[in-house]
Amino acid sequence: MDRSRSEVATPNASRYLVQLSRHWSHRFDVRFDETASHIPFDSGAVCRLEARDGRLLIDLEAPEGELERMQGVVADHLNRFAFREGELAFDWRGADPA
Repeated sequence: MDRSRSEVATPNASRYLVQLSRHWSHRFDVRFDETASHIPFDSGAVCRLEARDGRLLIDLEAPEGELERMQGVVADHLNRFAFREGELAFDWRGADPA
C-alpha cells in the first residue's frame, strides 16, 4: 500500500468532512462524526479525515499504483463541496507506512 497525507487550510473543515462522509456513506461502510472520518473504498483504499483548528487533515492509503488517482478523487469531491470558498490547496506528501 502507498500512503500520502495532506493538510488543507479551511475554516469549514468539519463541514466538509461530514459532507464527504455522508456522500460516500451510501456506497461504503463509512464511520464518522464531526471531527473524524474513516472511509474504506472497495478498491482497498482507505481515507481518514480529521478536522481541527481550521485544517482538514487527510491520510490516504491506496493499493500500489492507485494513490495518485485516489488523491484526485478525494480532492475533486472536496472541491465540489468548497465551491463557495474557492479551490482548496492540497499539499500531498508521502507518508511512512503504518
